[in-house]
Amino acid sequence: MYTREQIEAAVKAKGYKYFENGEYNMNVIGIRNSSPGKKVTNVFDDWLSISFKINGVWQFFIWDATTDPGKAPMAEGNNGTGTARIVPGQYPGSHHVGLHQGKYEALKQKANVKVYRDANKDMNYDESKITEGVYGINIHKAGQDSTWIDHWSHGCTVFKRVKDFDVFMQHCKKAAKLQGNSFTYTVIESKDII
Repeated sequence: MYTREQIEAAVKAKGYKYFENGEYNMNVIGIRNSSPGKKVTNVFDDWLSISFKINGVWQFFIWDATTDPGKAPMAEGNNGTGTARIVPGQYPGSHHVGLHQGKYEALKQKANVKVYRDANKDMNYDESKITEGVYGINIHKAGQDSTWIDHWSHGCTVFKRVKDFDVFMQHCKKAAKLQGNSFTYTVIESKDII
């Protein structure tokens, strides 16, 4: 597992902003596991981390998640343009607290992100086609403690465990009240972390 300092260093090395000033000025960072390469694993082998200060003291959390779509949407091709997979990068003000599919509060995409589009159904992530837009690339939960991704993600970042997601959302709602309901989402790869 990674430390806050390791993640901060990796984010800054990419030239991205890392928020250090103010209460609950939240860094929301997805970390894609580089080890499988482009193979669809269908397991929650990535991480989602948040870091922010309270009374000048860093708070840090990291949880099991996925930044990749599951096997089922990849096998089905999802839609005519191909299944989405977020491109690593920093997306300023890309998310806010809103309803995921109209059902429950999550971090909902509100501004453009870049995604790879994969339509060939070969169980390897294709990174040759990139589109940019608002596609519903939300940050939400799977089941109580899910084993397989499958339809839990069609390109979203998804928590493996509901209990972890609940803690995440408590902090997001607090941050939204103190800092405004706008979150920058940063996605890096584990190989970027030293």
